[in-house]
This record gives sequence, structure tokens and C-alpha cells, in this order.
Amino acid sequence: MNKYDLSGRKAVITGGATGIGYATAERFLKSGADVEIWARNVKNLEAAQKSLSEFGKVTFNSVDVSDWDQVQAGAEKAIKTHGKVDILFNNAGLALEVAPMLDTSIENWKNTIAINLDSVYYCCKVFVPAMVERGYGRVINTASQAAKDGNPNQAAYSAAKAGVMAMTKSFGKELATTGVLVNCICPTVFDTPLFRETREKAPGPMQASIDKVAMKRPGLPEEAAALATWLASEDASFSTGFTFDLSGGRSTY
Repeated sequence: MNKYDLSGRKAVITGGATGIGYATAERFLKSGADVEIWARNVKNLEAAQKSLSEFGKVTFNSVDVSDWDQVQAGAEKAIKTHGKVDILFNNAGLALEVAPMLDTSIENWKNTIAINLDSVYYCCKVFVPAMVERGYGRVINTASQAAKDGNPNQAAYSAAKAGVMAMTKSFGKELATTGVLVNCICPTVFDTPLFRETREKAPGPMQASIDKVAMKRPGLPEEAAALATWLASEDASFSTGFTFDLSGGRSTY
């Protein structure tokens, strides 16, 4: 494993208790960063902290990132605990409903947008200004191949993740001369709790998604963590506003 140097860096990872977020927390810690993981489920957070603590300093906070007030309070606590935040990984996401767009409830539409898109804006709004003041920062957002393809029966999720990609482009350009770089990773189906939960609800569409992957398998969280860690490092110095595919050959555009 190549080890990027994140010594002295402080990172916040949303959706950090499981899946890609957990794997990235482990990789950040092994690279020398201190990490705070956010999620809603306290049991998952406690278990993650316990298993991650062997690799370095890791704290957690139960935050609903779709709630602006909770994000503000969480950011204040994180900065008080760690002194600063250099790396923000906006990874929290959830597909609430697998259904035709016209059958999607208004509540689930709004909640899906809030969890997957609003949360990215909220977290950037609370953490990035201090990065700009210091002249250094790394923001990594998690989108989805659904953003590119527009998954049938996942209109809200697809729209939200497309919004994350567009926001990354805009924000990356706005901050390009500040020392704060903003990039996005775009996974296809990955073997995560979210994928397994969605597959239980709709096994047919999820298998169809796997069949589109040229490698004929889901991605592994560690594979996403490797890319996210490079984007979080000083080695990633001339890329901003860009979306990096993690699709096993599904997407080549």
C-alpha cells in the first residue's frame, strides 16, 4: 500500500462509520491524519471508533448532515476538539426509495435531496471558510454513477448526486487560487451497507447495475479509499473541480 503523507492533518468524514467512509478513515489514519467520523447511528460510530483506534486518533460525533443546525454544532465541536479541519470528505449518502419517479413520495424526494446534496453544501459552508483563511484545504465529495446515467427508479438519488458533481465543478473553480481543492469521486456499485440494503429492496436493478461493470463485480471500499486519500494529500496539487470515476470500466466518459 502506498502511504500518502497526511501527518498533522485533521479530517472530518461524513458517513464515516461504514463502507467507503470507514475504509477511508482507516487509510487516512494510517497516513498520519487525525480523523473525526460523522454518522447518525451511534452504535455504528462507537464500533467504528473502537476498531479504528488502533490506527491513530479517531473521534466521532452523531450528526444528521441533512440538518443545518446539527452541522453547525458538529463543526464547532470538531474544531474545538481538533483545532482545525484540513480535509473534508462529504461521503454521507442514502437511497431512500427505489420506485418510479411519479410514484416517489414528496417526503422521500425532499429527504433524498437533503441527505445527498444539501448536506454537501452545509458541510462546505461550515468548514471551508477557515481552510481558505489558512490557504490550504482538501474537499472530496462522493457522487455516484447514477449521476451520469440517471438510474431508473432512482430519480431523486440520481438528481441529488448529479447536483454534487455540478457543485464540485462550481466550487472547485471558485476556490482554485486559494489553496483549497475540491474534487469528487464517482463510484459505481460498491460492496457497502447502502448497496446491500438497496439490493435487498430491488435485487433485479442492482444486478443490472453490476452487469454494466466491465469487471463484473462491485467495487471494494478500500479501492475508493485509495483514491480519496490521494485527493486528500498534497500530492494532488493540480486537480480541482473534477470528478474521478470508480466504475470498473462501466463509465469511460
